[in-house]
Parts: sequence; structure tokens; C-alpha cells
Amino acid sequence: MEEQKKQILNEDLRKLLFKFSLPAVTGMVIAALYNFADTIYVGNGVGPDAIAGLTIVLPIFIVIIAISLLTGIGAASIISRSLGKGDTDRALIAAGNSFIINIVLNIIIIPIFYFFMDEILQFLGASPVILPYASEYLSVMLFGFILFSLSINANNLIRAEGKPRASMYVMLVGAVMNIILDPIFIFVLDMGVRGAAIATVISQVFTITFIIFFFRSKGSIYHFKKEVFYPDLKIMKEIITIGFPSFLLEMIASIMFMVFIKIVRIYGGDSYITITGIAIRIIDLIFMPIIGVSHGFSPIVGFNYGAGSHRRVKNVLREGLIWTAAVAFVGFILMVAFPQLLLRMFTNDPELIRNGIAPLRIIAVCAPLWSVPIIGGAFFQAIGKAKPAIIINLARELLVFIPAVIVLPLFFDLQGVWISWPFTDIFAALITGGFLIREIRIINKTMKLEEAAV
Repeated sequence: MEEQKKQILNEDLRKLLFKFSLPAVTGMVIAALYNFADTIYVGNGVGPDAIAGLTIVLPIFIVIIAISLLTGIGAASIISRSLGKGDTDRALIAAGNSFIINIVLNIIIIPIFYFFMDEILQFLGASPVILPYASEYLSVMLFGFILFSLSINANNLIRAEGKPRASMYVMLVGAVMNIILDPIFIFVLDMGVRGAAIATVISQVFTITFIIFFFRSKGSIYHFKKEVFYPDLKIMKEIITIGFPSFLLEMIASIMFMVFIKIVRIYGGDSYITITGIAIRIIDLIFMPIIGVSHGFSPIVGFNYGAGSHRRVKNVLREGLIWTAAVAFVGFILMVAFPQLLLRMFTNDPELIRNGIAPLRIIAVCAPLWSVPIIGGAFFQAIGKAKPAIIINLARELLVFIPAVIVLPLFFDLQGVWISWPFTDIFAALITGGFLIREIRIINKTMKLEEAAV
């Protein structure tokens, strides 16, 4: 631990950021490619309406992710702090209790989705054409949701014990298996959307199996005994309290996406829901490496800020913004210059390709700004200032995006739906920039006082 601390406080920041970010970036890109490939197979093997069906289901997926982060991030915080103090027993109890909460919440929520499936999907925006695809996909996926949720929960626990490579392998196993199985079930067995769902569930079985083997290996501290699965109300409360902000952000994202789909259907119809689904997969592929860099960036900022190395804090912030802006700029180039090429990967429908060009270009027009709120939010979390981080995250979805996607179409019709993206990007960057400038001024003032004292 001392060696790692020395490294974080003294090593070249660019090299350090690359070293810390690489496992997270790799894992995130693998996860995005898994969804990207899944949608490509469905689009080419079943058709555009099937992509729309998968898109309708996304808000439900996000709810499951929200539960996973509630328990995973909450427990991970307790585990990291407990291991830092040498209290392995408390870390194991937190891990065991995170699984209890996760399973209970899934047992409550999954039957609701099952018994009210069609009503929920129709509420989310499924038309009579899309509904059969969405319900066929969801009816299978529901059986894999608990595995999906437990794997995300476990992945956070693995990261918390300081095993980023193992965390990357967890995502790699599921992604590779899904990419292999998808064409078999969709094309060879001709099972369509149901085949895509079955392939995903089987992939989750492989993921959970890998996690169990890892937990039982010498490389992990999680050699669970039945005692760690006894409910500890104090620890459960702490898990939920710490994980709740992440849960809330995901739930807001689910609502945001639900509203967006419903507005798209009102102004554009089913084909534009398909275009939205394709756009989301492309955007995920750009966002994931940015989020990965933010994961590697956070501990470097936190360590140096805690050690009073303010100049290094400023420099790593600059490095983080430069790296992630470069990634976002590549996304900008791809979506603005080559929208037809991207769309053709998912469908051969000439009308859909023609209609999708403008949305992709409009959505991506401010893509170079996408990294600013992500890095800004991670920065404030890392230095222990939760309030700006929460405002940055909530302002984007609740205060800017949702009002924009409702109001702008009243003036610009369908174009207004797509304009809501760059509109939100500009305001999110301005809000984040304002907080960052203020914080840098505080840091500069602190540095001057320290220099004067010397």
C-alpha cells in the first residue's frame, strides 16, 4: 500500500493516469462492445423493429443496474475502508449483506415486471408493432436479470479489494460469450429476439460461474462462510445510505430515457425509436472509455488532494480533461462524418439509414463536451465535495435534458428532440465549468497561502 501511495504522489501523471485507467477503460469498452454487437446481430438477423423492441426495454435494464449499484457501490465503500483498517471480517460481512439486499430487491421487482410486462412496455412507448419484440425479449431476460444484477454487484466488490484486472475479466467473459452465442441463436437456430435474450442469459451464467471460481481462489479475500450472510442491520443501512446516490442517478437516467423514447414516438414513430436505439449503442461506445478514465482518474486526484499536492491535482485534472476530450472528439468525427457507415452496421433499410443521418449528426454536434461533466463529477467526488458532484449529475438530467426534450419539440417538431442533446451538452459543460473554475481558484489561493507561509 505504501509503495502504491508513493507511486501516486510522485510518478509522472500521464503515465500514472494511463496505468490506472487502462483496466477500467478495457472493461468498459468490452461492456459497450457487448451491447453494440448484440444490437448489430438483432438488427441484421431480425430487423429494425426488433432494435426498437430492445430499445424500449432499456429503462427496465437501467432499473436493474440501479439496484446493482445501490448494493455494489455501497458495500465497496465499506469494504475498502475496512480493508484499509485491517478489518477483513467487517469487509466480508458487508459483501455478504450486499448480496442479501440485492437478491431481496430483485425478488420484489422482477415479478412486477413479469406480471405487468405488456402494460409496462406500453407505458414505456411500445406500439403494437414493437410490443411483440419487446415482450419476447424481456420475458426471457427477466430470468437472467438476477444474474446480471449479482454480477455487477460482485464486480464492485472485486474492485474494492484492489483487483481491477479480475474485474475486467468478469466483463470480458460475459461479453465474449455473448458475442459468440448471439449469431448461433439468432442466425443458426433462427430464434430471433428470443435467441438474443437466451444468449445473453447463458453469458451471464458463465459470468457468475467465473465470479464464483474467483471468489474461491487464493487471489480473493472473499472465501465466504455462511456467517457473513446473516443480516447485519447496521451494515445494511450503511450500504443503502452510501449506495443511494448512485441508485438515484440511475433511476433518474431511466426516467430520462423513458421520457425521451415517448417523445420520439410522438413526433417520429417506431422507426425513430430504432434510430434512437442505434444512436445509444454508438454513444455508449464513446462514453464508456471516458467513464473508464474517470475511474482511474479518481484515486489519483483523491490521494494527491489528501496529501496537499495541489499542483498535481490541477495537472491531473488537466490530463483527465485532455484524454477524455480526445476520445469524445473521435466520437464526434465518426458520428458527424460517417453516419451512413455506422447506420449500415445495424440495418440495410435504406429509409432508416436516410432518416438516421440527421439525428446522429445533431446528437453529436457537441460531443467534444461530453467528457466535461463526467470528469468534473468524478473530480468533486474524489476531493470529497459531494454537493457539486450531485448538482452536476442531477442538473444535466432533471433540470436541463428532460425539460429540453419536452419543450424544444413544441417549436422545432422532431428536430427539437435531437436538438435537446447538444442543448443539454452545452449547459452541462457550463455548469461543470463554473464549479471547476471556482474550485481551481480555491486551490490556487491555498497554494499561495502555503507558499507565503514557507
